Amino acid sequence: MSYGSNMARARLACYLAGGRPPGARRHYAGARNRTLPREDRAVHLPGRVWFSGESSVWSGGTAFYDHDAVGPTPARAYRITAGQLTDIAAQEMHRSPAHDDPLEAVLVSGLKGRHAAGPGQYETLVAVGHLDGLPMFTFTAPHGHAEVPHAAPSDAYLAMIGAGLREAHDWSDAEVETYLSAVVPRDGAGRRR
Repeated sequence: MSYGSNMARARLACYLAGGRPPGARRHYAGARNRTLPREDRAVHLPGRVWFSGESSVWSGGTAFYDHDAVGPTPARAYRITAGQLTDIAAQEMHRSPAHDDPLEAVLVSGLKGRHAAGPGQYETLVAVGHLDGLPMFTFTAPHGHAEVPHAAPSDAYLAMIGAGLREAHDWSDAEVETYLSAVVPRDGAGRRR
């Protein structure tokens, strides 16, 4: 389940097949199983997206998801394997995919609620519901949006998120801008911080 730049299919493909997304500073090795998703669907999740910290891939703030906040959040559900999701998570945390990653067993076990896979910013796994009888999971920070300072994302990052919103939800440029304006932090003059 993606709520950020991975809503763009070409961006997600870099985690699976390897490569570097346009505007990113990092090349990805790819997953052990490089098969691209055979199906995806636009969904809306409870909760909200927020940006914080400093992205080493895009610069500016990084997108996170707060499942407990007021939403909804537009997202994209990809049909991938537990191993692929484990490998995506590993690359998000700047690790190499590994056959013995214990997170894969957690995914297969039927997790409900949350699981802290580690202390890093994308090492909290959240079960966000079911689609067609299959569980939906996403990764986020271990804390909510109200617990840390917010930071505006880079234009390249926002462009990738916007591309995903257009692809998955068939949104117009105006709809994308309205959504991003609601979730990106602004200064007192209304400019992105």
